[in-house]
Amino acid sequence: MTPEERRDFIAAHAIPTAPPVVPEITLLEGGDSMTLWEAAALTDMRPAVPPPYWAWPWAGGQALARYVLDHPELVRGRVAADIGTGGGVVAIAAALAGATRVDAIDIEPFAVEACRLNAAANGVTAIVDPIEADPTGTDDGWDVVLVGDLWYESEVSRRIEPWLRALARRGATVLTGDLGRAYLPTNGLETLATDVVPTTVDLEDTTSKQVRVLRILPG
Repeated sequence: MTPEERRDFIAAHAIPTAPPVVPEITLLEGGDSMTLWEAAALTDMRPAVPPPYWAWPWAGGQALARYVLDHPELVRGRVAADIGTGGGVVAIAAALAGATRVDAIDIEPFAVEACRLNAAANGVTAIVDPIEADPTGTDDGWDVVLVGDLWYESEVSRRIEPWLRALARRGATVLTGDLGRAYLPTNGLETLATDVVPTTVDLEDTTSKQVRVLRILPG
């Protein structure tokens, strides 16, 4: 599929919605997860179509986006990266809070196009740069690195933790949101805030999650 075809699919299968924790932001969100996944599988010719994680602002991302909006000094005048951006809720929050550039990075091409559409809907296309890539091990000199909700898989956690700590040692501010995912590091974290984020049973098997915003320390 071309980027334009992906954007057309997203526009046809998602509706503009204000996430409950960050109502200042408008995102294109999907409905029932299996219905959307089946539609994507019928449209996307890749051998294995991943779940459409880009279609919802996950609880960890919402809490982190809320924290960024409430503490704009964190990103104001700085260059940020949003790792695993999905639909871009954290990247858009950083842009609205005054970041000069936000690299919104994801390995999933649908997520990149969803982020592009959402950035346009929120008037921050000049700041948010959606990038399809695996950034692990790279360093573009970001001042702030934001990781909304990536601690749900062992392999991903094992790869990104040492990289994020290396960025912190270099001097970057590295923050993440977490609702108790199984593969969150067990030490070297500083709790900055907690929030209760409404969720859906379809996605999280519950109607709300308590989420922490954490700073990842160098060691």
